[in-house]
Amino acid sequence: MQTVSLSELTSRVRDAIALNFKGPIWVRAEISELRESVNGHCYFDLIEKNTETGLLLAKSKASCWASVYRMLKPYFESATGQRFQAGLHVLIAVSVEFHSVYGFNLSIKDIDPAFTVGEITIKRLQIMKQLEKDGIAGMNKELEWAHLPQRIAIISSETAAGYDDFCNQLDNNPHNYVFYTKLFPAVMQGEKTASSVIAALDRIYQHVELFDLVVIIRGGGAVADLSSFDSYGLALNCAQFPLPILTGIGHQRDLTVLDMVASVSLKTPTAVAGYLIDFLKRKENMLDGLFADIRHSSGLKIKTEEQQLNYIYHTIRQSVQTFLIREKYRLEQIRHQLHSTAKLLISREENKLNLTEKNIESYSPLLLLKRGYSITTVNGKRIGSVKNIKHGDKITTCLIDGSFNSTVEN
Repeated sequence: MQTVSLSELTSRVRDAIALNFKGPIWVRAEISELRESVNGHCYFDLIEKNTETGLLLAKSKASCWASVYRMLKPYFESATGQRFQAGLHVLIAVSVEFHSVYGFNLSIKDIDPAFTVGEITIKRLQIMKQLEKDGIAGMNKELEWAHLPQRIAIISSETAAGYDDFCNQLDNNPHNYVFYTKLFPAVMQGEKTASSVIAALDRIYQHVELFDLVVIIRGGGAVADLSSFDSYGLALNCAQFPLPILTGIGHQRDLTVLDMVASVSLKTPTAVAGYLIDFLKRKENMLDGLFADIRHSSGLKIKTEEQQLNYIYHTIRQSVQTFLIREKYRLEQIRHQLHSTAKLLISREENKLNLTEKNIESYSPLLLLKRGYSITTVNGKRIGSVKNIKHGDKITTCLIDGSFNSTVEN
């Protein structure tokens, strides 16, 4: 029997790998884990799953030395606008290595950002397709704006420079329009972004009648954090929110899913402020033109009472619309709750009926007859004791397959 030492075996494996993998190979994989060391190196767990079943098909360790990783990470994040982190699908160039002591490893040499950008785009399209299938993708865009939207609920980080820029531009607008703003603080970067923004929307909804619209702004954050706004849950909440939503989350590249479902999407917080100021200016110009037409056609000045009535009309109309939207949203929730409760009650009653049916069957006379017993009656009444009959009575005896009559002799 031929034997070899472990070192000889590992040397043969190393030589075989070196012979068959002489240069880097481009590999498609998902990053399941990513660990950055203090010395600048980065270590990965790469996996491949079955796209239909989700079962793991392959897994391998990989490493990227500091000299490469220092260039690769910023290059990837700048090109894709995404944070380099676990969960990404990547196309990487690797050299296949085998060490007699440390075993098999893939050494990452390069990365193709275009591949990941394609995956991100596919994810956005899948989310939008699901929202369209649910029939809610364009709901927020279809909401009617308030006649003069001046009461603004703001979702942003209270320390963000973009928030200060937004408020300063509104407060110092050249037309002296008055805006009433209220900040609902939220985390605007990192993994908690979506849940934090949803929580802020819930707080606004509790006082929805006090606002005309919602502004979601983010300025000065990393472009790589934009993936937080490609969330189905966040898009679902924004699309169905009863007030128009404006976004200005500070990016110049592709639209996020949040931008796609919002009533209006702009690039920066200052752009959102400018849009609102311009909106009021257009309304003012429209009203000036309307008043000029009225004065020209009637030659009469608009009375103070008419101005007040016009203001009251728009205020009442806006309040009624907000109330109806809120009640429609509440009734929809109640409908879903009633549907679920009714299904549960019906299921419980069906179980009770089935149990009662089984109990009735267990006490059925037919069950006794099947076991060989008989039932005897006199004048249609069951006989439970010989004391219930007398000489000459006509009795009927029932068996499983029929009955017969008898006369009592003794």
